[in-house]
Amino acid sequence: MEKAENERKPSAVSDVGAWAMNVTSSVGIIMANKQLMSSSGFGFSFATTLTGFHFALTALVGMVSNATGLSASKHVPLWELLWFSLVANISIAAMNFSLMLNSVGFYQISKLSMIPVVCVMEWVLHSKHYSREVKASVMVVVVGVGICTVTDVKVNAKGFICACTAVFSTSLQQISIGSLQKKYAIGSFELLSKTAPIQAISLLIFGPFVDYFLSGRFITTYKMTYGAILCILLSCALAVFCNISQYLCIGRFSATSFQVLGHMKTVCVLTLGWLIFDSEMTFKNIAGMVLAVVGMVIYSWAVELEKQRKTKVTPHGKHSMTEDEIKLIKEGIEHMDLKDMELGNNKA
Repeated sequence: MEKAENERKPSAVSDVGAWAMNVTSSVGIIMANKQLMSSSGFGFSFATTLTGFHFALTALVGMVSNATGLSASKHVPLWELLWFSLVANISIAAMNFSLMLNSVGFYQISKLSMIPVVCVMEWVLHSKHYSREVKASVMVVVVGVGICTVTDVKVNAKGFICACTAVFSTSLQQISIGSLQKKYAIGSFELLSKTAPIQAISLLIFGPFVDYFLSGRFITTYKMTYGAILCILLSCALAVFCNISQYLCIGRFSATSFQVLGHMKTVCVLTLGWLIFDSEMTFKNIAGMVLAVVGMVIYSWAVELEKQRKTKVTPHGKHSMTEDEIKLIKEGIEHMDLKDMELGNNKA
């Protein structure tokens, strides 16, 4: 009993570490990108190409780690890596197009819809079921974040298609991270180091054209400054931690839990925007954030409750054999070959 508790403690600490790394790096990268891309900052409006830079540095870190023996490289079929990278890149491009074609309000609603979409996809693909408490807590989080982020809601046909594509591909990508890790018994960082080079190459090739369609400018026309270069390097460094922690969190928990965590980041970004960038903070924003945080606390409790229920149904250790197991052993003895018995005696 004491041994099990001691094993659980380091696991809980590493779980909290994964969450903390993801929240800190994600909020940090949003703040860095805001400074880099805003007109009041460095005006670098090439989001898709910037994501290519992020994955290029992540791929480089993965290669160094494999070369120095810090991480092991396990086999994953190339077609699985290509398929996953395609879905991930579609997700990035569709998100950027959705933000360009839709109002900020509808963009936020599409992001909020990812939680129920992920839940439905996990149910369809993996037959995963959720308790009433988990469903209720997720609804509280969605409503809370919706109150503090959704303002004007305008939608058009092209924007709606892009938003649907973004939601579906992002949900599928996040579920696939966990599925591939379990299927090939591969660690989060090992999987990331295999997919990052493919994503980096494809985004650096096609990213500038996507950005040209979005902004009407090629990256070659941008005048680099030392400040912009430092900001890009900071964004890339934070992206490495953000990518690693994303794979860690989904591998340890689930795509649904990762989506709930994502809304915690939204609350942090709104708060930091008010503290650092002097953004407006209304009573509606505060009320929505409080409701979202309450929902996240309830979600944590509901997930823990669900784990306890499963533990009671399927206890960790069995102290007695079932009738079927005894029957199988008897049948095995009756049909055992005499030669096998003799060989066993000789060995003894």
